[in-house]
Amino acid sequence: MASLKELAKRPELLAGGHRMCPGCAEGTIVRQVLLASDKPVIVGSATGCLEVCTTIFPYTAWRMPWIHNAFENVAATMGGVEAAYLALKRRGAVTEDVNFVAFAGDGGTYDIGIQALSGMLERGHRVVYVCINNEAYMNTGIQRSSATPYGAATTTTPVGKRAAGKQQHRKDLTAIIAAHEIPYVAQAVPGRFNDLIAKCEKAYAANGPAFLNVLCPCTRGWQYDAPETMEISRLAVETCFWPLFEVENGEWKVNYKPKEKLPLTVFIEPQGRFRHLLREENKPLLEELQAGVDRQWARLLWLAGEGPRPGGEAQAS
Repeated sequence: MASLKELAKRPELLAGGHRMCPGCAEGTIVRQVLLASDKPVIVGSATGCLEVCTTIFPYTAWRMPWIHNAFENVAATMGGVEAAYLALKRRGAVTEDVNFVAFAGDGGTYDIGIQALSGMLERGHRVVYVCINNEAYMNTGIQRSSATPYGAATTTTPVGKRAAGKQQHRKDLTAIIAAHEIPYVAQAVPGRFNDLIAKCEKAYAANGPAFLNVLCPCTRGWQYDAPETMEISRLAVETCFWPLFEVENGEWKVNYKPKEKLPLTVFIEPQGRFRHLLREENKPLLEELQAGVDRQWARLLWLAGEGPRPGGEAQAS
């Protein structure tokens, strides 16, 4: 991994003065992803918070070639850009090595963009796809997505007499992407910048597509105090709500195991979207959310060869 001194000398490719909310993790994530590249970068952004906040006409915060496309097709767009670059390189029209990055939120990745993403991965385009995952459609009004956790309150999964937040567990998209057998897949958080930057460097060096699923706390959608963003992201790791792991050429590896796995309440207590789960009448919902996190953690340890097969069967080989 590049040293902090080396990273500090690299140019900032995302300018200050953008219009992201105070405490928003998106700008931090984008800066870390771009700083990790030692080559020029071409970026595509799906419609969403990142695009809206950085490119309100006639201004832009992007200091590199950047392209905006529809909500659902940043993977297809950047696959085409990479293919055009390769064609030009074969003709000798360009000689410089370039890294390609696609940014999209969870709505544009987990839901309406998954078809284009799957196609890009299957075709083998050398693009680093970064899902900035704030676990709902924050840009259009905080509606639930398939990345929204069980029990979380959104504008389309409100807390009321009939239900208390989202009634389904979130989709395990990172595992779905790993099933495409691409060179590199990983999960990260902005509060552990050394882990995220090291994973970005591996993603850029991959001989083919790479995918990073980065948890992105959202002050408005998650309803917490803005200064707590990085601590919230670290608590997601310490509770195993968002484990840090990577899948490199098919090999699963857990990057961090808490010395003492904290209860999920430590992560959810500061967040208004989960406030109702702390009421006594909703205790079964909190227990189900905790059980879901525990199941996913046990499965991850098994996949990495560090625990028994869930259900008490044989150890992973």
